[in-house]
Amino acid sequence: MAENIDGKAIAGEVVEKVTSRARELAADGIVPGLAVVIVGEDPASQVYVASKSRKAKECGFHSVQHSLAVDTPEDDLLALVETLNRDPAIHGILVQLPLPDHIDTGRIIQTIAPEKDVDGFHYTNVGKLGTGALEEAFVPCTPAGAMLLLERVRGRDLSGLSAVVIGRSNIVGKPMANLLLAANATVTIAHSRTNDLPAVARGADILVAAVGRPQMIKAAWIKPGATVIDVGINRIPAPERGEGKTRLVGDVDFEGAESVAGAITPVPGGVGPMTIAMLMANTLTSACRANGKRPPAL
Repeated sequence: MAENIDGKAIAGEVVEKVTSRARELAADGIVPGLAVVIVGEDPASQVYVASKSRKAKECGFHSVQHSLAVDTPEDDLLALVETLNRDPAIHGILVQLPLPDHIDTGRIIQTIAPEKDVDGFHYTNVGKLGTGALEEAFVPCTPAGAMLLLERVRGRDLSGLSAVVIGRSNIVGKPMANLLLAANATVTIAHSRTNDLPAVARGADILVAAVGRPQMIKAAWIKPGATVIDVGINRIPAPERGEGKTRLVGDVDFEGAESVAGAITPVPGGVGPMTIAMLMANTLTSACRANGKRPPAL
């Protein structure tokens, strides 16, 4: 039976370190500041934004939330981002995605100052990650958190290990592959057009699932003893819980995979909690960099 990698517990450790360092900074008159911007009233986005703002306050941060109407003009959002760029009390800027169709998401993201881009989506941070300048980059929160979970099982040096990332998104798949390369793994990026995807997956000592398809990856796809990092969060019907009820599952068929893998992240309770924890860590890092201080090692 596979070891379950407890993302909730590890995220708690990260938040504890961030809170402790923020307390030290406060003694020097430095308060990390996080601004979260949401446009519209998408229910899922509202939940995410509320949890991010709440966690920032728990860490002792200066937390600001800007809630804009769904029909807010793009120029007004750009003006707000520019104002936050200039605000010395704000060290991290997060614009909650998705944005309404009339707003150019790429233009908004590239307007955020790279040194305040705690989501790690600006081309400057993407480029730094891609060239291995991890100490200077902001890494997207989900792959950064997934990597920290992997390190707890496999260590920081993945030399000699084969890693397969299923999914090639800019938010998870590609940055995850770059992180694995930086840790000396031999990396394959697979996707929906990969020939014989199950066979490719079976070659992995480390298998990262980030495709957004519920329970797509079966036990037969997994090499015995492999470490499986399931990034997927999917809601599926759960009639056994009552009419209209649902439950969360990952991209991996957990029950089957658990009997084959050496270690696996559950859904929920695996990668998910790490995303917000790493957002707090990135914001703290930004505040430290802005004030010539050293961020804590995670």
